[in-house]
Amino acid sequence: GLVDALDSGSSVRKNFRVQVPGSALKIVETRHGASLHTIEIMLTSTKNPLVKAIRKLHTAKGRREEQLLLLEGTHLLAEACAVNYPLVTLCCTPDWQQSHPQLWQDATPHCQRVELVSASVLKAMATTVQPDGVVVTAKSSFLAPPQIPCSLGLVLETLQDPGNLGTIIRTATAAGVDGLWLSPDSVDLENPKVLRASAGQWFRLPISANANLSQVVRQSQAQGVQVVATLPKAPLSYWEIDWRIPTLILLGNEAAGLSSELTVLADQAVQIPLGQDVESLNVAIAAALIVYEALRQRVGGTGNRL
Repeated sequence: GLVDALDSGSSVRKNFRVQVPGSALKIVETRHGASLHTIEIMLTSTKNPLVKAIRKLHTAKGRREEQLLLLEGTHLLAEACAVNYPLVTLCCTPDWQQSHPQLWQDATPHCQRVELVSASVLKAMATTVQPDGVVVTAKSSFLAPPQIPCSLGLVLETLQDPGNLGTIIRTATAAGVDGLWLSPDSVDLENPKVLRASAGQWFRLPISANANLSQVVRQSQAQGVQVVATLPKAPLSYWEIDWRIPTLILLGNEAAGLSSELTVLADQAVQIPLGQDVESLNVAIAAALIVYEALRQRVGGTGNRL
């Protein structure tokens, strides 16, 4: 049963030394030949200090200060476990724990802290409107950096939308991109929306945030990598160049596009042809078209033209 442990003078606190305000004590009996009693503390108050600590990770400033990021949902946790990403605190509802016994067993040994929480507490911790029962904090800045030279790389300048960045990460990983560089004035790489939009591929793609993009371009060119800028108007369409050689693709801000500083460094420029009265494509769609054209050429091996 559940016993209220909110009162600091309660017998629960005295007998079981429960120190966390806003918790409840759940005693579960299981049988393995003989009776075995296990004691589990469930946090039930949204005023619990842990709620405040996790909500701090909703902001870029809080994530930087704590050197932690926030993973929300079963899929992200499963992807993090698949690559042994360092976890810190796992919070889940009892229903989630019972529904995901294998993932619970996989994840909890790698966490420094594990807490059962009520649905209302979990909702207070999450950034999503309808969390699916689990949130996890994890170490920040544990992604593998991309290597120069790359076979196929992406350089993203001043990207602002977290959904776009996450989608680009997901698509790039699927298409075989082996490195991504992000300018320091872009959306925070560890924004929870970025992680969710990446569908877990965030953990698999080597990424460098706060990169000096001009330096990345020059270093790549020095090692024989062609650099291709994507522009609204360019002499070539994106399928008219050879993507089979090592290539770095430059993509710019959703509204302003690439800066002139990066554009002038490119070896070639391509455009994506658009219908009449269509000004531009979403940057994530543009990235998808280009990286999949590169994949098509590399897999087909039949030249650079359709």
